[in-house]
Amino acid sequence: MPSPALSVDLPTALGLPPFRPRLPWLNGDLQTLRDTLRPVRLPADQGQPIQVEVGGGDQLLALLDQPLSGGEAQGLVLLMHGLAGSSQRGGLRRMGDTLQRSGFAVLRLNMRGAGAGRSLARGTYAANCNRDLLPVLRRARELAAGKPLLGMGISLGGTKLFNALLASAEERQAAGLDPAPPLLDGLVTISSPLDLHACSLQIERPRNRVYERWLLKRLIAQTLADPFGVSAAEREALEGRAANGPLRSIRDFDAAITAPRWGHASVEAYYAQASPLAGLLDGERRYPLPPALVVHAEDDPWVPVASTRQLAAAQLPGMEVLLTAQGGHNGFHARCDGPGGLGGCWTDRLTARWFQRLLA
Repeated sequence: MPSPALSVDLPTALGLPPFRPRLPWLNGDLQTLRDTLRPVRLPADQGQPIQVEVGGGDQLLALLDQPLSGGEAQGLVLLMHGLAGSSQRGGLRRMGDTLQRSGFAVLRLNMRGAGAGRSLARGTYAANCNRDLLPVLRRARELAAGKPLLGMGISLGGTKLFNALLASAEERQAAGLDPAPPLLDGLVTISSPLDLHACSLQIERPRNRVYERWLLKRLIAQTLADPFGVSAAEREALEGRAANGPLRSIRDFDAAITAPRWGHASVEAYYAQASPLAGLLDGERRYPLPPALVVHAEDDPWVPVASTRQLAAAQLPGMEVLLTAQGGHNGFHARCDGPGGLGGCWTDRLTARWFQRLLA
């Protein structure tokens, strides 16, 4: 039986059927790989480039898309990519297209070192890159021009948004300041890791080795492409010439690159400090977070579901958790989807309708 904390009736309330996988994507791995094996044909990218100052002379590149109706936007959605992703990834663009068709403006952000913004900022991003993300959230609030500002994070993108919201609340609490409105007016996360240590153990399972090699290859290439250069020690590690041999896992990459670059003493310290689950469950946290919807599939091969179940059991005010038996990692390609994936996958439409209900 599902936990009563889980929003099992949410799809029906939003006018969607329960999730059922679309042929031939019948298991978690096929759902996960669908966008890679059969990319969706999307319109030409018309996003307006927006550069956001994040300090030290670095900038992040975002692309601003207006509602496809041509009318006034209901709100602005900050759309966040996952690990080794960018604003150009097919799944992210499809989500943005669905939101645009639903009356929202969309701001697709490239995190530090990602996509077309590679030349604007040195280094790479992390799961808790708050010194980058907080300026972006402030700029996005300006771009929203009085309309609601919403957040949507795919995979690690949702982790980053949760960490930024928690960091902002903790800073005000530590300074003894009065509560301020949350940085976002609403948040949806899809397949997002809440416990990075558990996620690391999951992706290192033998059955996931092909996934991990693919991700690691992209991360290494993204890092070596830094026009500002990498240190000699970093280059040795990235090229497999370090004393302890080549990087063989995401954990190895985070130990050699991510943790030291973002000031963590070790990869274990990084995973502990960048996992939002503890902060979300902290009963001493005084400031509320915005309304949020957390969606996760039980058969996600990359991110274990246990931490999402913990979040559901806590029954936090304003937090809805939706677990599906199937869907893979950021897959959710359903029988009710349009032909060729046009019109969005199941979670694309779920997100758009949840935001519409929130604003209504």
